[in-house]
Amino acid sequence: MNVLSVASEIYPLIKTGGLADVVGALPLALKEHGVHTRTLIPGYPAVMRAVRDTSACLHYEDLLGHVATILEAHHEGLDLLILDAPSLFDRPGGPYLDSNGQEYGDNWRRFAALSRAGADIALGAIETWRPDLVHVHDWQTGLLPAYLRYSGKPAPPSLMTIHNIAFQGRFGVDIFPHLDLPPDAYSIEGIEYWGGIGYLKAGVQAATAVSTVSPTYADEILTGEFGMGMEGVLASRAGDLHGIVNGIDAEVWNPERDPLIKANYGATSLKSRGKNKQAVVERFGLEQDNGLLFCVVSRLTGQKGMDLLAECADGIVAQGGRLAVLGTGEPWLEDAFRHAAAHHPGRIAIITGYDEPLSHLMQAGSDAILIPSRFEPCGLTQLYGLRYGCIPVVTRTGGLNDTIIDANPAALAAKVATGVSFAPTTTDGLRRAIARTFRLYANQKAWLGMQKQGMKSDVSWDKSASLYAQLYSMLKTKDR
Repeated sequence: MNVLSVASEIYPLIKTGGLADVVGALPLALKEHGVHTRTLIPGYPAVMRAVRDTSACLHYEDLLGHVATILEAHHEGLDLLILDAPSLFDRPGGPYLDSNGQEYGDNWRRFAALSRAGADIALGAIETWRPDLVHVHDWQTGLLPAYLRYSGKPAPPSLMTIHNIAFQGRFGVDIFPHLDLPPDAYSIEGIEYWGGIGYLKAGVQAATAVSTVSPTYADEILTGEFGMGMEGVLASRAGDLHGIVNGIDAEVWNPERDPLIKANYGATSLKSRGKNKQAVVERFGLEQDNGLLFCVVSRLTGQKGMDLLAECADGIVAQGGRLAVLGTGEPWLEDAFRHAAAHHPGRIAIITGYDEPLSHLMQAGSDAILIPSRFEPCGLTQLYGLRYGCIPVVTRTGGLNDTIIDANPAALAAKVATGVSFAPTTTDGLRRAIARTFRLYANQKAWLGMQKQGMKSDVSWDKSASLYAQLYSMLKTKDR
């Protein structure tokens, strides 16, 4: 089966979060199931610098008002199609934000162009290759299924994957005349959303099927609490909604061979983790002792529950623990952790920014990773934690609920516990979870058992890729 995947980022070329990891890893895992994937991505400066030996396969003099070329390329096992449109993507800053951290004012046009190009490829614009199915990711590609629906041409089936429904791509109705869609596309059954244009809504409405990145999250987004206003639209597609939990690249995240950590180790050589712990402590300027070392590798936002953690920071220190924070996000939360670090020098430290090598070291050296998210579609950091023997402390929501077995008495007795999960998502709930983590850590036999059980967990893409391949086959058969 030939699949066209379309996304706004892909690891290892361009990454702002877990979306890139999924888009980069899934095609590789699907190869074993006879699925050949070509991924269409924007030609950001980082992408254009990294790829070599490109060849043009499609040219536009007018792609929503811009000159563009589709380039074919191969990079680290990935088959890529790159939308080289310098006037849209060759600019400083990130994929979505400028150098000042502000959204580009023409994001609506940039990602409409990506969707338009993807739809053209799906409809056969590249003479030598045509996909059997199109897989689109998040709001940035949500218009693609709509372009297929309103093309008036026979089109392959499409799968719309929601990685985080909080980001919906909503714009004013004034952009509609510039989207190259027929008038009837602006309707409740089309791309209209609350009097404007909804890119994610368009994809949910027009795709053959919809998926999200964990079974629990698939249930949650049908409710008012988690649906972010789109629960009604999703309810109308409930029969076509699927939840498939993400995996991780088990070779990139492998403590036995990871070149980014201080000392390699496995489930039978956990004592070597101590060298990594010492390296984390030194990197963050923390005091050396035998106490519990918590870490955070996260966007510092309310969604991630970082305000709850900031309120619990004093309590971690009071119980003899230390906290190392890596991340960037809302300025007031960055300031809150800086204040905590200043108040508890040697016990709490923060490094702001994105640092992939350091995140590997923190998973390899910290005792526990805190993930108190208010909602979490899937989450990847808890999977990295399992792989590295870094005990996840998580809220009982979304993919966190689907991947972590709480260390309750029954799970501990059965020797299946892999972490600490808690509810409700409140400051008190997190405090209790942290206190329970300290008690577990005091029982080193139980703690070691949890580490080993977590490291035995299958967090690879193997099972999930099989489920995606089955879903692809079902959609292809259904479309006939």
